[in-house]
Amino acid sequence: MRYFLILCLAYLPSALVALELTGPLQQGGLVIGRVEAGSRVFLDRQPVKVSEQGVFAIGFGRDAKAAAQLTVEKTNGETVSQKLTIAARDYKIQRVEGIAKKIMSPSAANIKRSREEAAQVRAARAQLIDRMDFAGEFQWPLLGPITGIYGSQRFYNGEPNRPHYGIDVAAPTGTPVSTPAPGVVTLAHQDMFFSGGTIIIDHGYGVSSTMIHLSKVIAKVGDEVAPGDIVAEVGAGGRATGPHLDWRMNWMKQRIDPQLLVPPMPQ
Repeated sequence: MRYFLILCLAYLPSALVALELTGPLQQGGLVIGRVEAGSRVFLDRQPVKVSEQGVFAIGFGRDAKAAAQLTVEKTNGETVSQKLTIAARDYKIQRVEGIAKKIMSPSAANIKRSREEAAQVRAARAQLIDRMDFAGEFQWPLLGPITGIYGSQRFYNGEPNRPHYGIDVAAPTGTPVSTPAPGVVTLAHQDMFFSGGTIIIDHGYGVSSTMIHLSKVIAKVGDEVAPGDIVAEVGAGGRATGPHLDWRMNWMKQRIDPQLLVPPMPQ
């Protein structure tokens, strides 16, 4: 699903700059921006990486505030700003029973392990790779029933947990999983404590896909992948009650909704 918003911002009649934004201005949305080449861009005063062609990405997390300030500094020194209105969303509550006690109450050794693994994930996502894959089309990494959605609040064995930030697709263990868009693999782990087999594919400029609970990770760190390339297989590793793919996406530290970037799941 694509949304278009073209904003013409000017302080002087002779100094017109066009800011083109493509994508949903809502919680969970990834927005692709285009400005005059050489311009600098800031979101809420934080610098945003911009390509030589003037293309950039910004994303809004599950609980993003209702407004954000986008500022463009042109090459001639002019500065223009635009307030972005971010639409709120309603999120579902889900209850999951049957989680193993060792997952709900991990040992000290497993807590240490999970923290080390979380550090690996943060390091992989923190990279700012000069790839423009984020500005292209995304596709489903596999087809199947959707069993979990972005933003839902889950209760495990009756206890509230952090919101779910991915889209779950049910499939038998061993089902091939492809990359949702071109990119480079920045993390490939066969078995993390909470997420089982885990792979992160960087699409450039802070946009990345993470796929977890995999039974097998096929791609390796440094591999460049293209649509149709099989990178892993579905599983039920880590904190999972059955085989499925959990596909998540990030823009920098903001967790965005993959389902907003792909067509409706075929029935």
